[in-house]
Amino acid sequence: MELPSDWQTVLVDEIKKTYYHELMQAVENEYQNTICYPPKDLIFAAFEKCSFENLKVVIIGQDPYHGTGEANGLCFSVNDGVAIPPSLRNIFREINADFDTIFIPNSGNLEHWARQGVLLLNASLTVRKDQPNSHKHLSWQTFTDAVIQKISEEKQQVVFLLWGSFAQKKGLKIDRTKHLVLTSGHPSPMSANQGKWFGNKHFSQTNAYLESIDKKPIEWFL
Repeated sequence: MELPSDWQTVLVDEIKKTYYHELMQAVENEYQNTICYPPKDLIFAAFEKCSFENLKVVIIGQDPYHGTGEANGLCFSVNDGVAIPPSLRNIFREINADFDTIFIPNSGNLEHWARQGVLLLNASLTVRKDQPNSHKHLSWQTFTDAVIQKISEEKQQVVFLLWGSFAQKKGLKIDRTKHLVLTSGHPSPMSANQGKWFGNKHFSQTNAYLESIDKKPIEWFL
């Protein structure tokens, strides 16, 4: 349960703070005394799969899936063999519509995105089994706010995809003069069925922007 070394270097001031040490201890206690997800060795998977140097896109989620065997440390992503959740199914539907293609994924594992430079960051990195948002009282929010701010300050021309009001509030401090920030409704069925998700074309817009700054576009198809 440790940040990869490159991210430790970037966040060195943050991880020295008292709250961070208290957070790590609180998380340790939670995993010892209750069933929590993702598995402890995957808590920082978003950072392990996407290095700070390669980072091109940030997607912000709320907290990990809370069902058995689902969460793998990447927001919106599930392990191979797990049924694709409704929000992720709507993400895939929008990718199909955006690129006018027929893409039928057999897995909801988004590690393929992460390895191309997409940071799939949940605001809280842990959760108790069957209790959504159960770790919101821990200091994960403080930590992930600091991550977003550090990316905004230290990187140039990152694409931030902020889906739903929660993510949009989380991204208020992003410097929009040097980064591309795209917002829409959340891909959850409730939001999507109200017309707030489909048609946002965030995936093609992201790729067009990356290509405009001579960066390799993201291959969104798994």
